[in-house]
Amino acid sequence: MTDRALVVVRAGALTTVQDLGRPGHAHLGVPRSGALDGPAAALVNRLVGNARGAAVLETTLNGCAVRPRSAVLVAVGGAPCPVTVDGRPVAWGAPVPVPAGALLDVGTAVAGLRTYLAVSGGITVDRVLGSRSTDLLSGLGPPPLTDGTVLPLGAPTHLHARVDAAPQPAPPAELVLHVTRGPRDDWFTLEALRTFTSRAYRVSSASNRIGLRTEGPALERAVPGELPSEGMVLGAIQVPPDGRPVVFLADHPTTGGYPVIAVVRTEDLAAAAQAVPGTPVRFLEVRRR
Repeated sequence: MTDRALVVVRAGALTTVQDLGRPGHAHLGVPRSGALDGPAAALVNRLVGNARGAAVLETTLNGCAVRPRSAVLVAVGGAPCPVTVDGRPVAWGAPVPVPAGALLDVGTAVAGLRTYLAVSGGITVDRVLGSRSTDLLSGLGPPPLTDGTVLPLGAPTHLHARVDAAPQPAPPAELVLHVTRGPRDDWFTLEALRTFTSRAYRVSSASNRIGLRTEGPALERAVPGELPSEGMVLGAIQVPPDGRPVVFLADHPTTGGYPVIAVVRTEDLAAAAQAVPGTPVRFLEVRRR
């Protein structure tokens, strides 16, 4: 076996392999998947000299620990957290060399939710439909990591960034999501539409890679019953029977029968990936031009 590999020592609460995902397969019922905080994943790849689409590790809340079988360059970004090599503190948000056999520990996030670990050469598990991403909804791609998993690495191909630290946005203290109404806003009362864009919600602890669930005032329906299943897009805000909006994230289903009251602007979804349970959420309507 090649020595270009990582051995997972501590898998953490939920650590998955992610890249740019597999868009374009919704007609097959396959979600796009991919890193929830795309800019953070792209930045750590750039810091170690990888292509933007190289596969990285996405950790959730309490990080992970890995041991490379050969010397590698790594970068950790996304949610801020302590990072150590053999117990010695090293930089977050900057390139860090890790010797062969050393223990790299990505600690618990001190803010935000999802941390990204890039390794020079990228993680080269087998592609499925063109992507190495783990998809929690369909089960495509590698399963979430467990202790003892061995992850193959590619050979470094580019020069890495030479910086002391790279600026990254802080996780949101308040999540503001710009939305365009529709396509099923007419299934809700006028009062529900006013409530949706004027009242505060909070991120629910039931949120996951499939959707950001909210807690707050229920939205009253003007039309009873359910829709025939129709296509769903990234950022669609479905309203299930309990009346609380759900923002679809990367592993969302490709069809659904609950009405979509609005769709979130794509640029806002990276912040949604870092919003911890309890974070205030506001939906700000953007008028169609």
